[in-house]
Amino acid sequence: MAKAKEEAARKGETLTSLIERGLRLALARPVRRQRKTIIRIPVSTARGGTHPGVNLDSSAALLDVLEERDGSSRR
Repeated sequence: MAKAKEEAARKGETLTSLIERGLRLALARPVRRQRKTIIRIPVSTARGGTHPGVNLDSSAALLDVLEERDGSSRR
């Protein structure tokens, strides 16, 4: 802030006008956008489906199956 005050005094302007001019310059610059990298997600060619007893429509049932397989219990 001290350097900004010195610069304003050197140019014969107020600190506020120096800051306003700096903001105008910064906002007038075009925004540089980074190129977006296209990510190709591989498509699975696996066949089959879920294991018997697995119901993907019920999160509670799915959690039960996972806990049985894991040997843990949520109670």
